[in-house]
Amino acid sequence: MKIATYNVNGVNGRLPVLLRWLDEAKPDIVCLQELKAPQEKFPEEAILAAGYNAIWHGQKSWNGVAILTRGLEIKEVGRALPGDPEDVQSRYLEALVGGILICCLYLPNGNPSPGPKFDYKLKWFDRLAKRAKVLLDFKTPVILLGDFNVMPTELDVYKPERWVKDALFRPETREAFHKLLSQGWTDAIRHLYPEDVIYTFWDYFRDAYGRNAGLRIDHFLLSEELVDKLKDAQVDKHVRGWEKSSDHAPVWIELDHKIKDK
Repeated sequence: MKIATYNVNGVNGRLPVLLRWLDEAKPDIVCLQELKAPQEKFPEEAILAAGYNAIWHGQKSWNGVAILTRGLEIKEVGRALPGDPEDVQSRYLEALVGGILICCLYLPNGNPSPGPKFDYKLKWFDRLAKRAKVLLDFKTPVILLGDFNVMPTELDVYKPERWVKDALFRPETREAFHKLLSQGWTDAIRHLYPEDVIYTFWDYFRDAYGRNAGLRIDHFLLSEELVDKLKDAQVDKHVRGWEKSSDHAPVWIELDHKIKDK
């Protein structure tokens, strides 16, 4: 089973890039972030024509998450992170697919920090940790995946000294990420490649992609039931170089997991 995450940075504006990548990579499950489209503007027909089913939680102008599957039933569990009924930002989608609970998330950026946006980021992180603990207690295969807007270590950021005051790299943010991991989650990329320089995001400015001045902020966190089934994890870095591509590249893992309903 091939499972991917991709911050598309506008699903309609970059639809040709998304469709091209889907045809090339053929993942079984894809989590998308930053749709930047209201619910009624999601390109469902184009996605279906590409061979994918979809559920999505859109929002006008920003945010938005979706789960796509290739020939697999999607059983939606929830489309909001518990803990704050007044939070209207579309950042979380949870569904059962092929015997795995897929939790697609787009964690807040948090800049400028300190400030209200950073406070919201940390509160959202706390809510995620509480939900994650509940999910682990189910003793069922679970993946938390998406754009976490966190560089966990200095290995995950080009020239870390330049990012010390950024919300994605502040000590509070990294501490929240490692506290989440300590519940019993496994960072799939680092499990397979503990010392490699791996990035998933390159800014549009200052030729960041050309210089490989990137960040690793898109992550897969696996529950205990899936760690031994992890066979591969890669970043489709070349996609970032395509014309009108997102500033993120697709990231995927491969599991030795029998798909139950395919």
